[in-house]
Amino acid sequence: MLREISEEVRINLKDRLRDVRQAIRQRRHDSGRSNLLPLPGAGGSVPFPLREIEGLLGHAVSAFDDAMTAAETLVPYEGRPTGAPRSLEAYFSLKGKQNLLAGERAFRRDMYYLVKTMLARRNASADRVHEASFAAVHAAMLQRHPDLLTALGNTTGETDRTAQVAQICAALVVEFLHQRPLRLEIPEGAVKNPMEAESALTISLLAPAALACGLASIGTGEEPDSDPLEIAALAVEARLDRIIAACRGGDPVAELTPVFAMLLFHLR
Repeated sequence: MLREISEEVRINLKDRLRDVRQAIRQRRHDSGRSNLLPLPGAGGSVPFPLREIEGLLGHAVSAFDDAMTAAETLVPYEGRPTGAPRSLEAYFSLKGKQNLLAGERAFRRDMYYLVKTMLARRNASADRVHEASFAAVHAAMLQRHPDLLTALGNTTGETDRTAQVAQICAALVVEFLHQRPLRLEIPEGAVKNPMEAESALTISLLAPAALACGLASIGTGEEPDSDPLEIAALAVEARLDRIIAACRGGDPVAELTPVFAMLLFHLR
């Protein structure tokens, strides 16, 4: 129990620290936002070089942020490429509490880095991406879809396994949308319907993470030079209209499953 509590506290602390870093990042000299303090009133000389100090601070913040970004990309995570997708069994192992905790930990970390990678590739900006929300997704999958997860280990044959993986991927996307681990920034006036645009962009960023896990579960993309997330992102983009329509349907899991099944069958 103490381990679970300490893990929850650690997750939330990491999220808070990332929020602080996001706030600091907005003070970069090249962020495109106004980093300058307001000028004193007109007339007379400026008694203190406020603009110059703000500029120096902005450059210092930029240097710190660049160093942190470089460190994140160079340090491997558990001997694996950062955020490389794993099979669904690795995330949702029902064989013992320790395996379950290890799966939850791997899931929230991998999903965090997969989604951050998608944000960078799409040049999108997010108010927040929280590991705690991915932990909530993991818990919701165990609570709402235990039969699907149990059945995955009992599938026989490549076709049955692919169909089962597709259904779990569909359920995963729906839980992503319920828990909202990703909060996007949509500039005012950029689109007619900001909420609809945010929803579509959110789906385009989260669905590849689910499909990449599906590809890992059927053994696709294991070659050294392959990029399962890139493969998944291209596949989702090709069927994005259908995926968005399914997510907004009356039974999203049922409507998404055949879409993911088709993609997995073509990509395996």
